[in-house]
Amino acid sequence: MIEYIKGEIVELSPAQLIIECAGIGYALNISLYTYSFFNGKTNAKIFVYEVIREDAHLLFGFADKSERELFLLLTSVSGVGPNTARMILSSLSPADLVRVISQKDETALTAVKGIGLKTAQRILIDLKNKVKPVDGLAADQAVSGTVTVSAAVSEEAVSALVMLGFQKAASQKTVSQILKSEPDSTVEQVIKTALRML
Repeated sequence: MIEYIKGEIVELSPAQLIIECAGIGYALNISLYTYSFFNGKTNAKIFVYEVIREDAHLLFGFADKSERELFLLLTSVSGVGPNTARMILSSLSPADLVRVISQKDETALTAVKGIGLKTAQRILIDLKNKVKPVDGLAADQAVSGTVTVSAAVSEEAVSALVMLGFQKAASQKTVSQILKSEPDSTVEQVIKTALRML
């Protein structure tokens, strides 16, 4: 089991981080929260969870242990796989997710792409006694720097949505709609809005 990887960030997109450690490049699937945390940084210490299946060996990366713990709790719920858990953590920050679970907010969970009412109810029932507000999750990580070049924002947002499993044409249409109404949006804001719309 890999606990964490510490090294140089070689590539960072809203859905994936490539980190080089001792001459090896590790590709980690990340949430939008983790992307915001490492955006603009050159080095990282990223916490890891390995998913080993017959057809794939995947690494999921997290900004901190608390985000990884939430990911593991989510994947312990029947019907919630690693990609669904990552989608939830991309739509809701760890602090928001803890609040949603403690307040039994079905509406916030069903707003996440791929989460139906039954799955939302299962998450809330299974995790109600396992999740408690944590001091370290009280404030969201500040998003560093705003990107105002719409073309670059659009390209990166579409790329991230495609990596998360959405069709390219639908992603492009949704992203362009968002940027028309809010041209100064950051990549993170565009993706969060798109996840609610797709």
